[in-house]
Amino acid sequence: MGAKEQLDEIHGKLLKAVQQRIWEVLPKDGNIKTAEERREEGAALRKQVPRSSHGAWEAAPGRPDPVELLKTQGRSRVQDLLPLRYERMSQSAFTFYRGGALIMASDLSQTPVTGIEVQACGDAHISNFGLYTSPERRTVFDINDFDETLRGPWEWDVKRLATSVEICGRDRGFKKKDREAIVLACVEGYRKAMAKFATMGEMDVWYAKQDVEDLLSKVADEGVISKDAAKKVAKGVERAKKKDSSRAIAKFTEVVDGRLRIVSDPPMVIPLRDMAKRKGEGDYLAVADMRELISLALFEYRRSLPPERRMLIERYHGVDVAHKVVGVGSVGTRALIVVMQGASEDDYLVLQVKEAQKSVLEPFCGKSSTFERGQRVVEGQRAMQSSSDMLLGWCRLPDEDKGFRDYYVRQLWDGKGSVDYATVTKRQLKALATACGGTLARAHARTGDRFAIAGYLGSSDSFDRAIAQFAVAYADQNEADYDRFMWALQNGELEAKPT
Repeated sequence: MGAKEQLDEIHGKLLKAVQQRIWEVLPKDGNIKTAEERREEGAALRKQVPRSSHGAWEAAPGRPDPVELLKTQGRSRVQDLLPLRYERMSQSAFTFYRGGALIMASDLSQTPVTGIEVQACGDAHISNFGLYTSPERRTVFDINDFDETLRGPWEWDVKRLATSVEICGRDRGFKKKDREAIVLACVEGYRKAMAKFATMGEMDVWYAKQDVEDLLSKVADEGVISKDAAKKVAKGVERAKKKDSSRAIAKFTEVVDGRLRIVSDPPMVIPLRDMAKRKGEGDYLAVADMRELISLALFEYRRSLPPERRMLIERYHGVDVAHKVVGVGSVGTRALIVVMQGASEDDYLVLQVKEAQKSVLEPFCGKSSTFERGQRVVEGQRAMQSSSDMLLGWCRLPDEDKGFRDYYVRQLWDGKGSVDYATVTKRQLKALATACGGTLARAHARTGDRFAIAGYLGSSDSFDRAIAQFAVAYADQNEADYDRFMWALQNGELEAKPT
């Protein structure tokens, strides 16, 4: 046998082996369930987990003390900032709820579930939905916080969202019947959207998004909000579009001796130059050389980006860095803002480098499949959002204890906008709650078995009413937990003011 024949024989054997392996890993026709079969399986789950069972909530004996849970969570955070976190949570039962995702995750772990998993947000309260600009430069409405995202039960996200609507309604002083109608609209929005996604193809679900202009037109045409209210919201959208790196530069920086630098405003904003002075004091990322840390952050971050995005970010160079306090529940996590400059003096980009800690769902749903927590956040966000920040990435950095901490990176502001829930009207809250329910359904449809969930929910309002019942009961629990929290603040168990 000649050399050519030998090569042909080897090639034939390799090709046959590859084909055999492909057939081994591909699902057999008999193992592929149709959409209708999956929908029927979901409907059959009602016998094991009746939809009405989701309405029950009662604190179990031995329920963890909410204050102790917050203390446990605080151990991994910047200690100097914990009083500020507690101060923000103390403003109302609503702000306490926003900061108490771990408390509710612990409670939800004791509630009924169907066993259908999705990429859960983990903190799907109504304030974590908002506006941002997509890479296509369209303003979209979507979930905008993924610090706690993890694979988990879809019901947990629905219950956290619905309860947040009930608590927001109480905070605004709405009557009980009005709050019930708003919560029912929220869950109905989820159920009907899931039913719609269960009729769509995979690619159609993946490309589905909620442009704000389309959403406003729809709710105005349907009379959900008035034409005048829609115009006011549209003006808010236009303001959000202008909230970009240029606005961040104007808000957070100044020019000193001809050089741009971040303005010091402790404890909210502490520039790198002040952080370096604190080496050995506290735990503000105290390392030998802060500039080396930032260089390492940007290097590691670039490696997480696709090649074309990496090429873009490499056209910028770092100008200044600061630690910036963010959010309510996030206060105490390490977060940096990095000012970067492009080719011209007025070409700036502001990135946020935010610490990714353990998800509040992890003790109850198991660890993430990703090695780095920043990667968990980024991949979860990309899976759930219709369009994600084109500069979204992650990195791992050394910490003050000679270990490592995980971070994710995004643009600080890119057309981001939110709702002022302190002034929202009943009609506005109902429209927003409905939109949030539909948006959450789309995220779950992208990442879970939409056919089974739709089959379980059905076409009646049985599930809606059960969740509305749960929302009332858990809002009562939240108020009791808030009272316990305030007692702890007032009696020195937790510090009430920043030191």
